[in-house]
Amino acid sequence: MINCIVVDDEPLARECIVNYINQIDFLNCVGTCTNALEIGDLLDKNQVDLLFLDIQMPKMNGLEFLKIMKKAPMTVLTTAYPNYALEGFDLNVLDYLLKPIAFNRFFAAATKVRKQHALANQNDDHVQLKEEEECFFIKCDGKYEKIYLDAILYVEAMQNYVVIHTEERRYVSLLFLKNVEEKLNQNDFLRVHKSYIVALAKISTIDHHEIDIKGHKIPLSRLYKKKVLPKILGNKLWKGDT
Repeated sequence: MINCIVVDDEPLARECIVNYINQIDFLNCVGTCTNALEIGDLLDKNQVDLLFLDIQMPKMNGLEFLKIMKKAPMTVLTTAYPNYALEGFDLNVLDYLLKPIAFNRFFAAATKVRKQHALANQNDDHVQLKEEEECFFIKCDGKYEKIYLDAILYVEAMQNYVVIHTEERRYVSLLFLKNVEEKLNQNDFLRVHKSYIVALAKISTIDHHEIDIKGHKIPLSRLYKKKVLPKILGNKLWKGDT
């Protein structure tokens, strides 16, 4: 769990960020304050890992606070002014959120913080994060099955179902292909047809409009071929459709 403090002189801005924190299970808000001078008291009373810190505040702005702190917690700046970004990153802030802050942008910043926290602590959070990145769960035959990404050969869409093919077995689930695609790393997996996603590392051969993976023949559509071959061969070797 990552303990946070929200520092902002605007009540609505504080409320928005606290609401976002409450929606993310690895963040915990331990306090809020309206200016930088109040931060020290909260740091003394709590174990704080992260500051969501506004810049423009009365008495002392957020950047001035970071400059005088000998060892500040991880910090994400929240501001309506984009012109402070360079100075903020010079002070080693992890991210810079422009108001009004959308939840998806906030979540991306929180994920960056979580990775940094895990690497810094090298604890169970790191192990959990690594496992979450390497696998996911889907519902098959009334129970949830763990799918390891490195075991996947390809994913096939069949009407309202998807079939995840691994070397050991097939997993059939009531999902759309795009639901599975969202869980896959785009550097390792690629859609090659409207109904197929393949693991790039598992491809054995490509022959015109067909891909072979461990003896499985997967169609390669003309539309996707122009995206697939440069990805596999690299732009220097890819000379166009053949």
